[in-house]
Amino acid sequence: MSTFERYLTVWVFLCIAVGVALGHLMPGVFQIIGGAEVAKVNIPVAILIWLMVIPMLLKIDFRSMAQVGSYWRGIGVTLIINWAIKPFSMALLGWLFVGWLFRPYLPADQIDSYIAGLIILAAAPCTAMVFVWSNLTRGEPLFTLSQVALNDAIMIVAFAPIVGLLLGLSAITVPWATLALSVALYIVVPVIIAQVLRSRLTADGTTLALDSLLAKLQPLSLVALLATLVLLFAFQGEQIIAQPTIIALLAVPILIQVYFNSGLAYILNRMSGERHCVAGPSALIGASNFFELAVAAAISLFGFQSGAALATVVGVLIEVPVMLSVVWIVNRSKGWYEASPAVARNTITERI
Repeated sequence: MSTFERYLTVWVFLCIAVGVALGHLMPGVFQIIGGAEVAKVNIPVAILIWLMVIPMLLKIDFRSMAQVGSYWRGIGVTLIINWAIKPFSMALLGWLFVGWLFRPYLPADQIDSYIAGLIILAAAPCTAMVFVWSNLTRGEPLFTLSQVALNDAIMIVAFAPIVGLLLGLSAITVPWATLALSVALYIVVPVIIAQVLRSRLTADGTTLALDSLLAKLQPLSLVALLATLVLLFAFQGEQIIAQPTIIALLAVPILIQVYFNSGLAYILNRMSGERHCVAGPSALIGASNFFELAVAAAISLFGFQSGAALATVVGVLIEVPVMLSVVWIVNRSKGWYEASPAVARNTITERI
């Protein structure tokens, strides 16, 4: 790990401060950048995400995709967390904290809207950013890609029914344009670019050129992550300064949800005997959120100035620093994880 990577958390908090300051000092500039959207997908942020995920996707040899079946434990755990536990645990946390404990400190007319935003946020598992988290945990890229693709497919049919059930609505207005464009921009296009580049770089039968390019792109990927963070906080700089108490209160159930679901996924993978390189990405995918879709859905259902929209924005703001803390926990606990008899037993069996 380079010095830059070692102090990534420090750079993250500096970028948060810089983003909030810039958003407050130059709101007009960032309103223009924030308005560069197609179907609620911000194009500057999408380009930065390309710079983040393409280096990770370059590592994937699609000829090895047949091996994905060997990660069935991790895939099963992640699917259970994402679709059977996460939306419902967030609904419970939302009702507990926002609907009860924090009710006296929040605008009474927005309580239900805040809870709705939290539920919408939890009902959509993350896509592109998990490649970054997976890479930071030395995760298995084939598992990460296959799990993201599977979640995207499920999201198309499960997002609306789950949100509708938990919000008590008979019909949900799903921003299909946002969903389709996000999947195309964050998954399909980067995968195509990465595989074309990989094919050309390995045309001579070696990976020397590929390894050389990856070494150069790795710092660029992290810089893009930090630039994304500056933009996200700059977009919301005015709201953060104007409503710090509300944002802090809404962050509490989101934080608990992230640590609960990531921890549960991590422990279930350990109990099942899954390898650490799969358990790390599984925990991170199980906890993170598809904030572009969540924000767009909240705005479509409740309006731009609604409590639901603000709640989803809070998820955007804490996504990077919180997920980095989960990365740190996963990396530091590798020895404990691999000491599990089930993990050791399955590792020996796979080697045989």
